[in-house]
Amino acid sequence: MPGEETSDPYRVWLSEVMLQQTTVAAVTPRFERFLARWPTVEALAAAADEDVLSEWAGLGYYARARNLIACAREVAGRGGFPDTEEELRKLPGIGGYTAAAIAAIAFGRRAVVIDTNVERVVARLHGIDVPIAEAKDRIRELADALTPQVGAGDFAQAMMDLGATICRPRAPECTKCPLSPDCKAFASGEPERFPAPKRKLVRPTKHGIAQWIERDGCIWLIRRPAKGMLGGMAALPGPEWTADTANEGPALARVTHVFTHFRLELDIVAASEPEREGWWQALSQISDAGLPTLYRRAIDAVLESRTKLAA
Repeated sequence: MPGEETSDPYRVWLSEVMLQQTTVAAVTPRFERFLARWPTVEALAAAADEDVLSEWAGLGYYARARNLIACAREVAGRGGFPDTEEELRKLPGIGGYTAAAIAAIAFGRRAVVIDTNVERVVARLHGIDVPIAEAKDRIRELADALTPQVGAGDFAQAMMDLGATICRPRAPECTKCPLSPDCKAFASGEPERFPAPKRKLVRPTKHGIAQWIERDGCIWLIRRPAKGMLGGMAALPGPEWTADTANEGPALARVTHVFTHFRLELDIVAASEPEREGWWQALSQISDAGLPTLYRRAIDAVLESRTKLAA
């Protein structure tokens, strides 16, 4: 926390990994649950993969969970977290931002910590009017120049909080901002114009089939391969997703899910017998299965459709 000399590197690492591409509101209760279940990196390292993946369900970007497990085991094996950016970046799943955050916040090192909030603050402060992706090197130089030699962790957290609460993407509260006297975006009278919005990319569409195999109030679930999309997560069985329209009979329901790089249209179709290893999960206890959002939505869509037909 700001004001402390250092913080627990396990908590800093866990929170930073969880917050990648996920909101604080979504992360906060899950972070507390993780800490209650695995209070130390050693405890997490000793956990079964399936338990960690199940606990992660719903947070998305599941490669983070697999890297979390690998990193915990490596850190536990070496007796603790290294305290420099260079060594931290050698750990599974730790990139430049996370390494800098741990080094600065947990170990008091002088490091330049740049997340999306900090990028926006720096871009507005200096009037950068191109998309962030086109100005990352310049923003890093400017952030480096701002970062103090002592207290870099407190400074980083203050900048992140400033971007999250005051220098927001929409409706920034410039009159409350301590940087407004020197801010070029504020001086322009149109602070929201900085930085320029990222250029829109057209996501391709993929198609998939999920098989609905039900018996005695239970649904057959499998675990996806460890590598690849939703790796290691619980799922409905089915073939790999492709660019071609899939067809295995009339669909019980269809869900559309947007991933980072593509849009998926998933048809849920009835099937008779399991064809691969898995387990029967009671539909009354489906919330305990650790399903990622895609497959939980698919099951909910079938159950909702069934309820409407029965009405």
